[in-house]
Amino acid sequence: MVTAVVVDDDPDIVRVFSDLLTAEGIHVIGKGYNGKDAVKEYEKLNPDVIFVDVMMPDGNGFYSIKKIRKIDPRSKIVAVTADIKTLTAEK
Repeated sequence: MVTAVVVDDDPDIVRVFSDLLTAEGIHVIGKGYNGKDAVKEYEKLNPDVIFVDVMMPDGNGFYSIKKIRKIDPRSKIVAVTADIKTLTAEK
């Protein structure tokens, strides 16, 4: 079974996204609400994949991705955002 961590600063998004993943057979083993949570949950749980919102407080998604890649360069990270700015897409 695939394991995942979901991180977003909006608790409703975390809940809904987790429910959708669970319905698809993905076991959500952790949740977080800011960039620092993302790093802590990844380090603690070592999921198969982590879903990280790009725009969050206390270390945004870019911070999280950089830190997680240092922990595990082969980590599977899905960056999630509603921001459609070109600069964000380029990052």
